[in-house]
Amino acid sequence: MSDKVSGKWWKVEGKGRELGKAGHFAWRSITGSITREVDAVWRSARRGVTEAGPERDTAVQSLKAAGAALLAWAVAGWWWNAPMALLAPWTALFLVQRTVYRSLVSGLQQFAVVVAGTLIAAGAGVLTHDTMAAMALALPLTVLLGNYARFGAEGLYAPTAALFVLGYGSYTGFDILHRLLETLLGAVIGICVNAFVLPPVHSRDVRRLRGRLPEECADLLHTAADGLDGPYDLEQARGWYDRAVQITDVVTDLRAARRWSEEGHRLNPGHRMRRSVSEPPRAGWDLTWDRIAEDIRATMRTLTEATVLPDGVPGILATLLRAAGDVLDLQQSDGTDGRRRAEAASTAAEALRRLTHVLADGRSETTPELGGLTADTQRLLDDLAPLLPTGRETARRPAGPGRAAAG
Repeated sequence: MSDKVSGKWWKVEGKGRELGKAGHFAWRSITGSITREVDAVWRSARRGVTEAGPERDTAVQSLKAAGAALLAWAVAGWWWNAPMALLAPWTALFLVQRTVYRSLVSGLQQFAVVVAGTLIAAGAGVLTHDTMAAMALALPLTVLLGNYARFGAEGLYAPTAALFVLGYGSYTGFDILHRLLETLLGAVIGICVNAFVLPPVHSRDVRRLRGRLPEECADLLHTAADGLDGPYDLEQARGWYDRAVQITDVVTDLRAARRWSEEGHRLNPGHRMRRSVSEPPRAGWDLTWDRIAEDIRATMRTLTEATVLPDGVPGILATLLRAAGDVLDLQQSDGTDGRRRAEAASTAAEALRRLTHVLADGRSETTPELGGLTADTQRLLDDLAPLLPTGRETARRPAGPGRAAAG
């Protein structure tokens, strides 16, 4: 009997130790997450103070929103002593948007839905003379109105305005007029603060991504060229392909940044007032890099499928990719490097001629992957041609039998 009790005791003690270890690991995970979060917040706050960037932009917009709300309260609550003064700072706070154009559009949408919600709630209150019955009548209508796509995110203010009206229980003509005037006051203050106090112009992200794309493309091409110079495996090729996919994601980010930049310049006085504002690059630049990124991704994908390549082909391909990376690496430099870019493009074109010769030569063993790599690199060099100072002919792919064989 004592042996059974002793065995149960050891089982309970063992489970207790396991639970203790699990609790210890859980506590370490929680404290580690909190520490990392605090460190991230501290780094963001330090960057916001020391350098221009998204952290500083967020801080500026947040302070502007708080300042607009304080100003609206000072006018409506302290100076005007309005009966519904809360509506003015509440509206001003949410109308300091990411762009001046968005502030204006959101202000118009919000004022329209507030007017509609207020009138519907007042009408329901007059008809029913009961708060519960008025809510049952007004809220379904205002929620449906708020979900109308034209109002966007501002549609939520239709049922909110109805709740304000019915919750306070005052919907006389004087009260409704005050609510609308205070909402209009807050909207005007929020839009004016966003437009004339450090108006946001989102050109920095476009310029940053514009510089990041050539660097990452060139670095990936150089890395792949170094790998092809020696024995590489499919795991390395998959890593190159993953990096190429990330570069296409950067192109997607560039498109989004350009949309914000174009919207940031609309109806924005800061576009001409602020000396640091510069025009974003042309939209055709995005299309060129979209093609280049897709060509690199296709090349890296084909490398992941190339189990066997003819002798000498990896070295030729390494020369081609390294030279193409040099063209991209020198793309951000000044005009004095135009000759070096042309030389790199000429080296890449010569490597492509050798590659197409291997493909067209019946004496060499060819594979479907070799044909794919030849076509992918041809497209890459063609799309690099607009970046060259001497025109498209410098990096034009070879004509004649080689070109026909690659096709």
